Amino acid sequence: MNIFRKIYYALTPTLRFYARRIVYFPLDLYTLITKGRDEMIPPRGKIFIGSGDFKKQGEHILDLVVRYTKLKPDGKILDIGCGIGRLAIPMTKYLSDKGVYEGFDIVKMGIDWCTAKISSRYPNFHFLHIDLKNDLYNLKTSNEAKDFEFPYQHNYFDSIVLTSVFTHMMPNDVKHYLKQISLVMKDGGYCLATFFVINDEVLDAIKNKKVYFSFDHKYDGYYLLDDKVKEANVAYDMSFLYSMLEECGLCVDFMSKGSWSNGTDSLDFQDVLILKKISA
Repeated sequence: MNIFRKIYYALTPTLRFYARRIVYFPLDLYTLITKGRDEMIPPRGKIFIGSGDFKKQGEHILDLVVRYTKLKPDGKILDIGCGIGRLAIPMTKYLSDKGVYEGFDIVKMGIDWCTAKISSRYPNFHFLHIDLKNDLYNLKTSNEAKDFEFPYQHNYFDSIVLTSVFTHMMPNDVKHYLKQISLVMKDGGYCLATFFVINDEVLDAIKNKKVYFSFDHKYDGYYLLDDKVKEANVAYDMSFLYSMLEECGLCVDFMSKGSWSNGTDSLDFQDVLILKKISA
């Protein structure tokens, strides 16, 4: 783990947000003055998820969702951990007015921005702030993800997507979310979820230092990048994860190993899993 990441993890969630605002303030001020930023793209200092080109990443995720979850323009999609609209923004150009987008996140700033900029223009796009505890994003509450019941109708969504969500959640929380996903996803629907998955091949790659993240802290069924900020990055043993999925009524329909572990023909940096309900 590099020194910059160590320093970043040493900060509190609130200080991490402030640090981003300070670092990107000159750029955000310049683009504001010159009107060089699309109004439907958030300022860099407010983008708290991932790195790289925000717009291109959103378009890439949209392409994966359409291809692998078979989402139609009039379909219903749930974006878990929707952040500050990375997927929702390009999704506004794909969904028809008969389609439904629902998104929720634990970071209120992102939800407020999406509500103001997206919902105001697209009334079929809804965003919900859920106040849950997370080492990386929110320490101001004691509410835990394992106790959160999804506020949506059962068997409702055609597609569900979680990008870089399970990579920041502990096993009990992941298991609860998987159960909730099984409840609110339609029979025949698909869930696209990204993980860091550990198998023997990845362990060899870690040993030979051929991976982006080494995940040196091993626990029962999972691995941590940093044992002080546990939810910074979490990886799961493949057999442990598959057993958990089965217990929650889900199975893997397709998997693409991510480039983080030197995977070939990777769809994304993280491992991409396409989940469906286990047939009765």
